[in-house]
Amino acid sequence: MSITLTSSQEQFIQTKLQTGKYRSAQEVLEVALRLLDEYDQGL
Repeated sequence: MSITLTSSQEQFIQTKLQTGKYRSAQEVLEVALRLLDEYDQGL
């Protein structure tokens, strides 16, 4: 699968990576998708 991010989305991911909490863009997206799933289950 291939996705296209807006420049603001790319900047968001870069900002998260710079904190040192995440090791890769993939890890940032995995956390985001997990949280989205949790949010959807709560609706």
